[in-house]
Amino acid sequence: MLRAIPRRRVLAASAVAAAALGGRSGAADTSRAAADPGYRIRRDGIRHSVMGWCFNPMDTLELARHAKAIGLVGIEGIDRRHYAAVRELGLSISLVSSHGFAEGPCDPRFAGPAVAKLAEAIDVAAAVGSKKVITFTGMRFDGMDDDRAAADCLAAWKQVLPEAERKGITLCLEHLNSRDASHPMKGHPGYFGDDVDFCLDLVRRMGSPNFKLLFDVYHVSIMNGDIIRRIREHADAIGHVHTAGNPGRGELDDTQEIDYPAVMRALAAAGYHDFVAHEFIPTWNDPVLALRHAAMVCDV
Repeated sequence: MLRAIPRRRVLAASAVAAAALGGRSGAADTSRAAADPGYRIRRDGIRHSVMGWCFNPMDTLELARHAKAIGLVGIEGIDRRHYAAVRELGLSISLVSSHGFAEGPCDPRFAGPAVAKLAEAIDVAAAVGSKKVITFTGMRFDGMDDDRAAADCLAAWKQVLPEAERKGITLCLEHLNSRDASHPMKGHPGYFGDDVDFCLDLVRRMGSPNFKLLFDVYHVSIMNGDIIRRIREHADAIGHVHTAGNPGRGELDDTQEIDYPAVMRALAAAGYHDFVAHEFIPTWNDPVLALRHAAMVCDV
């Protein structure tokens, strides 16, 4: 015969279980209703940045002023002609663009131009006080041999790596998803570096503290998952972080599946305290409130 369990024992056991599960009962409220129009970043566990292209057609300097008011400290993905003005506002250039994701060094046709654009971007980063330059593998092509393509990527990056090391610049290889074909910036079918473990292998083979992974939480969620375990296992290889909600690449709210407060805590616990750039495409009527909400959700 089963005995009735006292209610207080049940409540105590529930509290212990919640703690064991990482304190989910006290997790941040990610709903749209929780968005605080007056919220300003309060903690310094990470350095918040924003991806400019996501907020088009908003004027770049208007976006920068909003970002500054929210407490963000960086901006990226903007035209270089705005660099001086946003720096005057007190924002850092958190990442300098180089060659595009479609024309990377895995394809011999684009290897030379990619190297030239990386070299230029390294110079620009050094001139504006940025510490990071983005790079990509490029897209698959007819007749491609994966081993040869990987070797070609490594050979191209090694051409510019000594200058990056000399100037204190880190090249960040971005892993992208090839699964979402719904929108040209939500997924990239045919992208060579679509497996985060493969990209991590390339990083390890480069063997330099100035060549790291751009860990885009959205893309990792789609292609590989197991986000927090990967952060813990590979924290030393992560050089930059991007956010967006999955599915849809929208806000970091409760309409998507990634637990961003937990992800940010995992990053901080693993020793990552560098830039996290919010790269979601706003769907709310007020995109500035959406950015403020992302900052609130990720404020660790």
